[in-house]
Amino acid sequence: MRKGFDVVVVGSGAGGGVVAGELAQRGRDVLLLECGPHRTAADFTRWEAKATHGLWWPLRLAPLPSGEVVALLAGRCVGGTTTINTKVAPRAHERDVAKWHPATGLTNDRGEPFAAADLARYYDRVEQVLGVRERRDWKKSVHTVEPGFHALGTELEPVRSYTDVNCMSCGSCLQGCSTNAGKSTMNTYIQDALAFSSLELRAEADVDRVLIEDSADGPQATGIEYVDAAGKRHGVRAQVVVVAAGALNTPQLLSRSGLTGSPIGRHLGLHPVRLVYGLFDEPQDAHMVYPITAHCTDFQHDEDGGFVIEATTIQDPIGFATTLCDERGPLWGPRLVEAARAYRRWVGLLAMANDDNNAAVVVGDDGGERFDVDFQANEHERIGAALDFSRKVLEAAGAKQVLWTGLASTHVQGTCRMGDDPTRSAVDRNGESHDVRRLFVGDASLVPRTLSVNPSLTIMALATRLAEHLDADPKGYLGSKAAAVSAPA
Repeated sequence: MRKGFDVVVVGSGAGGGVVAGELAQRGRDVLLLECGPHRTAADFTRWEAKATHGLWWPLRLAPLPSGEVVALLAGRCVGGTTTINTKVAPRAHERDVAKWHPATGLTNDRGEPFAAADLARYYDRVEQVLGVRERRDWKKSVHTVEPGFHALGTELEPVRSYTDVNCMSCGSCLQGCSTNAGKSTMNTYIQDALAFSSLELRAEADVDRVLIEDSADGPQATGIEYVDAAGKRHGVRAQVVVVAAGALNTPQLLSRSGLTGSPIGRHLGLHPVRLVYGLFDEPQDAHMVYPITAHCTDFQHDEDGGFVIEATTIQDPIGFATTLCDERGPLWGPRLVEAARAYRRWVGLLAMANDDNNAAVVVGDDGGERFDVDFQANEHERIGAALDFSRKVLEAAGAKQVLWTGLASTHVQGTCRMGDDPTRSAVDRNGESHDVRRLFVGDASLVPRTLSVNPSLTIMALATRLAEHLDADPKGYLGSKAAAVSAPA
């Protein structure tokens, strides 16, 4: 087993999968490590419990002062969350990106405040690789709720997504796409690089430490240590280390590796979401759609309300039955049985609210993880407004009953923010640690302020930008592509 590479990338999701694939196809010698299994379309079946156990991180909960919790959901497999998400692919709005410079002092290569335009060509590249397209193939459940939006003076618009024309609208995105119509870093960037370039993938490799050594120029990353599925420990040397384990895991790995700067783990953005369900007289079969095909962005910006509503979807039966509540609290007993029996007649809206990065990832003295959340009054107001608007839409569309879930997060961001100010950011504008040379971050941790829309396309654009920077090699970390790989001096 080889022990030396140009670049080692930790994590294979929207960030790491893109960085590894792009660098490998540019001729760099890359090792990609993923703690979860390598599963492909042949392994994916619409078996909710199996997918939850085999493809997702075990459920993590962030307690709120009210006694409620935020459920933190993410993929744990090759491709990360891109393998089991809904593939919705909007670009970040310029108003979202405009928040980044005030948050961390982030500038572009010309020294100007970083703007959405600085990501444009990287978005172009990602959309080309993934085949991003508009979804106008709305099913019955979308047309059922559309009049409710109109009644409230708003519009539904088609989303853009990384799905191709082979999508059968079977609704099984969260269990992995069995037709490969749903794109992910697993079946695009990673698979292409495995087939045609110098990428090595090691799945079920749990990285627990970045190796850091002193040098004449200060501390620098020299590799990683990981434990394989059999429990055997391995060390790998590399010229550059890219940590892309996700916004919940990257700060923990950096902390375990000895980086203790105050920005690491702070400023976690959750982009809190809940599902709001309406019960209709006729079967809607919201479980047999492409989720999500439409959205309402009329209230996207903070000054307009600070939330986005996506339509339509419904959780699979286990998730649906275990999360329902109303004004009286969680459903149980006969009320829950009655709701579950009407499964085909429920239509769900996804209500996503903007937040202000008032959460944190904390590593305890015992090495255990903790997630602290401190929503402020304006954040609670947005969350409440998103629920209230969704209820009104469903009622206006003719729903006979409305239920909803507790809060969850599938769009965690921040925790190792990029910026020019080391007191407010963990890495610089190119993703390199302020404290350790040759150590880069390449995932959602980079985002200085939470986006108001699904962030995966932006994470991939940032990862493409990082790959370009690493390949350009302005500091001479990697050297010639033809040179033999050796440990950093």
